[in-house]
Amino acid sequence: EVQLVESGGGLVQPGGSLRLSCAASGFTFRTSILRWFRQAPGKGLEWLSVISNAGTTYYADSVKGRFTISRDNAKNMLYLQLNSLKTEDTAMYYCDKDGIRGQGTQVTVSS
Repeated sequence: EVQLVESGGGLVQPGGSLRLSCAASGFTFRTSILRWFRQAPGKGLEWLSVISNAGTTYYADSVKGRFTISRDNAKNMLYLQLNSLKTEDTAMYYCDKDGIRGQGTQVTVSS
């Protein structure tokens, strides 16, 4: 059974940084394409980034240059580094494998 557990969210001031983590189990991590999504209050699910099994990455325009996706295949961990955070980045953040997501981790950007 695929299991994804996100962590690392919290309250941060505008301009601050956070590092989100996603602990994965139940599938062959090193061969999997993995994604990050977010959902802000009252809005739909927004795709943020994808990383291939080879480490190739792509980003949504809204986060390009500010967020960095990475993976550690030895630890079955997916990460999302969030820099230069803005109030509009406030959302629940989810890691994703083929449409399966964890419970999410809340990021709140506020002064």
